[in-house]
Amino acid sequence: MPKSARKAASKSPPKSPPKSQARTKTRGNKKPYPTKQTASRPSRRQAEAAITTLLSYIGEDPSREGLADTPARVVRAFEERTQGYEQDPLSLLRRTFSETAGYDEIVLLANVDFVSQCEHHLLPIVGKVHIGYLPSNRIVGISKLARVVEIFARRLQVQEKFTAQVAGTINEALKPRGVGVIVEATHHCMSGRGVAKNGVVMTTSSMLGSFRTKSSTRAEFLALVEKAAQHKPL
Repeated sequence: MPKSARKAASKSPPKSPPKSQARTKTRGNKKPYPTKQTASRPSRRQAEAAITTLLSYIGEDPSREGLADTPARVVRAFEERTQGYEQDPLSLLRRTFSETAGYDEIVLLANVDFVSQCEHHLLPIVGKVHIGYLPSNRIVGISKLARVVEIFARRLQVQEKFTAQVAGTINEALKPRGVGVIVEATHHCMSGRGVAKNGVVMTTSSMLGSFRTKSSTRAEFLALVEKAAQHKPL
């Protein structure tokens, strides 16, 4: 047998990955959520080690009493703030109602508060969302609209994308005659670092269907949002 062949034969065959590394559990239509370490998702221990490294990087002692449990706390908090990746917003809007007595005017849900995270600096985005839609022949429970906001807020975001995702999901699920979404928010990546400007509010909007094509519908929506903003909590 040639020397090169003997050398290749002496090598053990590559091991297949442990079954535990490939195991995932799916939750309905949600994305697979790994229960063990996978090639693309580090383990919880690795995530906590990364936080420990960051603490050391800024000159802290991760072993001191006040920081001993910080890596585990940070990882748990991060999981909570990003649980929107595990949820399917379209599935929330599947149940609709047709008993509307012919109602065909704007449905407005205003001042839906949210807290998200900027995907550039992992700092909070805090604000509120105003949602309006013109039903075709079906409506949806208003709490479901608020939940759609929450799902997308609990993902790493930029405000422009967040606005478009909320509007697009409602439009796709309900097939209304029009959808309007306005988001007003402050960004801690701007107030807490960099230019450090407080009190700055960023406003974005997404107008679909008749909210985009009919100026009268859009004007009515904007007027309703402005009126709602003046309401005091009941």
